[in-house]
Amino acid sequence: MKLFAVEVNFVFIISASAQQGEVESGTRRKVKRLLSFQRYCHASRLLRGLVPHTPGSLHLLDDDYLGQAGHMLSKVGTWNFDIFLFDRLTNGNSLVTLMCHLFNVYGLIHHFQLDMVKLHRFLGMVQEDYHSQNPYHNAVHAADVTQAMYCYLKEPKLAEQLSPLDVFLGLMAAASHDVDHPGVNQPFLIKTRHHLASLYQNTSVLERHHWRSTVGMLRESGLLSHLPQWKSIYPIITYRGTYSIFSLTPPRQDMEQQLGSLILATDISRQNEFLLTFREHLDNQDLDLQLASHRHFMLQIALKCADICNPCRAWELSRQWSERVCEEFYRQGDLERKFDLEISPMCNQQADSVPANQIGFISYIVEPLFEEWYRFTEPSLLSQTMMGHLHKNKACWSRLRYAQTSLETQTHPQIDKLEPEGEGEEGESVP
Repeated sequence: MKLFAVEVNFVFIISASAQQGEVESGTRRKVKRLLSFQRYCHASRLLRGLVPHTPGSLHLLDDDYLGQAGHMLSKVGTWNFDIFLFDRLTNGNSLVTLMCHLFNVYGLIHHFQLDMVKLHRFLGMVQEDYHSQNPYHNAVHAADVTQAMYCYLKEPKLAEQLSPLDVFLGLMAAASHDVDHPGVNQPFLIKTRHHLASLYQNTSVLERHHWRSTVGMLRESGLLSHLPQWKSIYPIITYRGTYSIFSLTPPRQDMEQQLGSLILATDISRQNEFLLTFREHLDNQDLDLQLASHRHFMLQIALKCADICNPCRAWELSRQWSERVCEEFYRQGDLERKFDLEISPMCNQQADSVPANQIGFISYIVEPLFEEWYRFTEPSLLSQTMMGHLHKNKACWSRLRYAQTSLETQTHPQIDKLEPEGEGEEGESVP
């Protein structure tokens, strides 16, 4: 695999050079494949009938680590779940381990008659298709979003209405929503004329790539190959068995399309579109979760919340994610500076500090969405906890920004000393 471990910087150095006509035609053809390089590696393994083996396989862990990981899984539904620790305990297999556990919790393997070998192969491909060199958009982020999604699926307002298909799609979308992310954003792909930007006509470029990559892995692994492909009648029954409806849609194709709809909802440029619709439903009190379309919309909202929930975590976890995402932004900014491109917002390390970035992100993106989620849950204990963390973390970043910019301050206080009040013992009992 070392031959395929192409640094993302190298990918876009080549890409930017190709724009300027500084690479030969042979390299140009390679550039079109580099962003999905790991996909081709996995495809070739599949054609040879080989199951990918990685140094991080669970069987290499000793009993002590497995025991600690198992203990953590017993508390996977708590909001203070430390995904960084869990990833270390599973030797980098947090996403695969978490998904297998949640599929068992919900009985999805039995319900959809899934083949365990195919399931593990699919999840392994998804996990490996995340770029570990990305500080933020990596498999640990996917596992974190999946764990948050599980917490949201357990919200009483949703849990009693969701069907097995809803849960299956929600967890699958969470796990794969950023697969094969290159570590740069859509504007970068557009201005460097990357082939994906052309392919998807500069619209939801990354999200469409994540979706199509996931569909490709579903088909390669054969995970859903036992399900009928053509039109048929199949029941959709809630866990409580309160009602059943019938659909005349092709199951496999329909599942792929719904999966795409969920992943595409994470496009941050569509934030206001979803927020306004969500707010309108709440104002009109017309959400009917017995309707499949309304449940699907709420899955979209839940996934959007899970994707940006880092500021709602306890300070120590939230701070780590904030530093990671800014480090990824700064790497992009360094590339843009190197090739004399306009530096994207939040990507200039000299001008855009971590506290400033986080305060803006919380104020304009996170708070408006989670205020509506708070209304939707009526509110639940989890929502109250999240909003409490959000307000404390925002205040902490504000104090840190002030400390960095104050002319009176001669030395900068350490971030760890600015821990919001109220953390600690209370956070350990959060549901």
